[in-house]
Amino acid sequence: MTAQRLGVGIVGAGRVGTVLGNALRSLGHAVVGATAVSEGSRERVELLLPGVPVLTVDEVIRRSEVVFVTVPDDAIAEVVGGAAALGLWQTGQIVIHTSGVHGLEVLEPARAAGALVLAIHPAMTFTGTSIDLARLTGCPFAVTAPAPLLPIAQALVVEMGGEPFVVAPADRAAYHAALTHGANHLVTLVAQAERILAATGIAAPGRLLGPLLHAALEGALADGELHLTGPVVRGDVGTIRTHLAALAELGGEADLAEGYRAMCALTARRAADNGRISDATARRIIDLVGGADA
Repeated sequence: MTAQRLGVGIVGAGRVGTVLGNALRSLGHAVVGATAVSEGSRERVELLLPGVPVLTVDEVIRRSEVVFVTVPDDAIAEVVGGAAALGLWQTGQIVIHTSGVHGLEVLEPARAAGALVLAIHPAMTFTGTSIDLARLTGCPFAVTAPAPLLPIAQALVVEMGGEPFVVAPADRAAYHAALTHGANHLVTLVAQAERILAATGIAAPGRLLGPLLHAALEGALADGELHLTGPVVRGDVGTIRTHLAALAELGGEADLAEGYRAMCALTARRAADNGRISDATARRIIDLVGGADA
């Protein structure tokens, strides 16, 4: 793909589609059109794809050699199937979705019409602004494609500065669950910690947490659960009991205690499985936090 400049269409000018379109445009490919329904998507086209016309779905598909379907996950099948029913897909046209959870099944109507189908998912969170462009460099991309088309998918990722790795269609849901659990739920966890600190009157809780959380994340990525520290892995049941009492005093912040209890129970189970604490200590912690079914 790198040797030939192609006409690229973006169906769904969301955060990912506009950023990838910008990256391909900077490499010499022509972005021939994008769909943009909401005000936010139209603004992203103006910001990241200036001069690119906002078109209907059928116009984008008819004009493009490569079509990125970057609509929300649950809408991909409807968009692809609807375009197939209208006879829009073309033989030899490259059709790509960027969903992490889906394999190639949602692109089957396009494949049946003669299109070449690929699934390419950047393992990165996107803001939909120019900040994301630098994040593409070295970004891992999960690629799924029929064997003869894998080189096309891999070359496209490399061209954008990413690092492709192959994920089998049957494994994409688990792959995406891992990323969602690790990244999205991390945000929830950090936000809860900030709310607890804010409830005690500490200003700028993010600044207080920053060094600790960065060190914990680096350690976890390097050493996994071996880097675990804190009262659970020390078996300090009394400390955990004191924490629960303090969280209970926060009154209307019941979800904070709920999150703390759930994570204590899961951490105790993992610490016992790894031999860091005894089964008996893990059971005491789990019983204390009310996580007998963890």
